[in-house]
Amino acid sequence: MANEPISELDLFLSRPTRELGMVISGSLSKGLEVKLASNAPVEEMAVGRYITIEGAKLKFFGMITDVVLDNTNPQIEKTPPDVDDEFLREVYVGASVFGRIHVAPMLVLDKSADQPRPVKTIPGHFSKVRLATEEDVNMVFGQEDEQHFHVGEPLDMEDVRVNLDLQRMVERSVGVFGKSGTGKSFLTRLLLAGVIQRNAAVSLIFDMHNDYGWEVQTENRTSVKGLKQLFPQQVAIFTLDEESSRRRRVRPDFVVVLDWSDIQPEDLEMLRTTLDLSDQMIGAAYTLRRYWDRGWIKRLLDPNNKADLEALTENTAINRSSVDALIRRLERLTRFDFLRDSWKGDSAQAIIEYLDRGLNVVLEFGRYGNSLEAYILVANYLTRRIHQMYIERVESALGDKAKEPPQLMIVIEEAHKFLDPQIARQTIFGTIARELRKYNVTLLIVDQRPSGIDEEVMSQIGTRVTALLDNERDISAVLTGVSGASALREVLA
Repeated sequence: MANEPISELDLFLSRPTRELGMVISGSLSKGLEVKLASNAPVEEMAVGRYITIEGAKLKFFGMITDVVLDNTNPQIEKTPPDVDDEFLREVYVGASVFGRIHVAPMLVLDKSADQPRPVKTIPGHFSKVRLATEEDVNMVFGQEDEQHFHVGEPLDMEDVRVNLDLQRMVERSVGVFGKSGTGKSFLTRLLLAGVIQRNAAVSLIFDMHNDYGWEVQTENRTSVKGLKQLFPQQVAIFTLDEESSRRRRVRPDFVVVLDWSDIQPEDLEMLRTTLDLSDQMIGAAYTLRRYWDRGWIKRLLDPNNKADLEALTENTAINRSSVDALIRRLERLTRFDFLRDSWKGDSAQAIIEYLDRGLNVVLEFGRYGNSLEAYILVANYLTRRIHQMYIERVESALGDKAKEPPQLMIVIEEAHKFLDPQIARQTIFGTIARELRKYNVTLLIVDQRPSGIDEEVMSQIGTRVTALLDNERDISAVLTGVSGASALREVLA
């Protein structure tokens, strides 16, 4: 038995519980300093790894946030020993020179409690520190079941699975952040797949670049199945560009069309930056709507309606130069084929009907995905209409859950365009984020510039899935309101 070789399974089972070192100093506000044991190589320590600390009475769950080289004699830095001598190396390592890790304590694990508790104290000196096991991580995130969905593994801990409680996740808005090329769309598709599979909510996905519906091409040109192929009975594809859908051999369930009379000044507010609309132009739009009612844009763009326009500018305080500038801006929208005159359908009502049947709707933009004006216009208009319908139905249900509409999660990309600090308080998306789940509607926002999102909105985001960020302002924005934010900065950078 003594000479029996150690199997890979034995190594796998023993490694997670290996002792890393002991606590030597620290504080609750600044974190803990841990001296590494001589058999715990510094090179194996990575920021972002989960660890546990065994106190005298409590077990703490934390994360490595920094790795440091240290020594007991500063003279070693000036006159290092002969490292070619293996014996001298063994003498120095662990005694005179050693590694340290900085640990941010996050939770207290208690098997007798239903869930982990927030950290309000710290372990004592010489408390043992170990790598977190799968059991430890499951105590924090939950074990994979009907409610918990496996989303991946912690950094440098491929043997440990992280499972999200999707019911809890959709109760508040969700954010997926990361610089370009870090896989935000893949992460979003993974989360949506879990929500659909576990029936945690129904989703309305404004798919700017056709990343979620039928199929998507990865960077190495391989095809990945979209949500419709994965869940054919639970996902419906809507499109703004039927021609693009046909080219990609996608059969949409519905072609979305908007009537010019559907576009209101509230929608133009969202296009203020994109269309370069001034306050005077927005004010003129509200005045025109007040006098000409819902068909104000059609009358404004009608070249045969100059007499009515002249009369209006003469009899009101409306500025003619602002109106002329507004006409030029609105003419940019005439290139969108999905905007039509006298269309009798109702795209928002069609989406509601699919959502009521428990179907998730992916709205593909086709060639219009490259036009930010089209994306903002359509997403804002449909969300405004659907949110209003949800308010009416929730209020009429009078607290009867059976009569309320299903929990809805709306997915938007380039979220900072909708949630800019200057407009977030007035937009429907800012309203939804602040309402939490009051009317059964939450957001899943995808963005590479979280610093461009209003701070109040960021503070309402309950779950933040964050990939690599290299901008200091973006990192600060993602960590807004997060306990121990300063310690987590190195993990995101």
